Amino acid sequence: MPGPTFAEGDTVTLRTVEEEDLEFVQSARNDPAVRQPLTLNRAANAEQIHEFFENSFSSADSVSLLACADEEPVGMVVLFDEDDVTGTATLAYWLAPDHWGNGYAIEAAGLLCEHAFADRRLNKIRADVIESNDGSRRVLEKLGFQHEGVLREEKFVRGEHVDADRYGLLADEWGGV
Repeated sequence: MPGPTFAEGDTVTLRTVEEEDLEFVQSARNDPAVRQPLTLNRAANAEQIHEFFENSFSSADSVSLLACADEEPVGMVVLFDEDDVTGTATLAYWLAPDHWGNGYAIEAAGLLCEHAFADRRLNKIRADVIESNDGSRRVLEKLGFQHEGVLREEKFVRGEHVDADRYGLLADEWGGV
């Protein structure tokens, strides 16, 4: 059972990640359809996921939340590399492939953007997308993110260096969820 509700949308609820959620996180994170677009080039066993849970999910400069639909975990949204001097942070998100195409990523990422701008008073959120990840690019564009440039051969996916597109969203451009 996922942790307490952090934010609630029409179809998605963001909840804290609890230890009992780690099996779902490990399974989805190791799925090539999730892992490769995130440029995670190593498998993660239960111990590594638990260590990540202990260190990253509770970090002061990041927010990691489980996205749930009808109480069922469907993915995660993460805000990390927060810089309180510049007022910036990086957004990342993923859904288990069985839950693609339902609008969950847009709503979950939007709820986290709302938190970033309204509660954390950030000025800008950035996100990087590898060139082949059209679905993620559409999520960002629907949320109002602007394409800011190309990071040439920034990521390594399936034996190749690939470009990543950098997107950004300013607080005064945010239209809300």
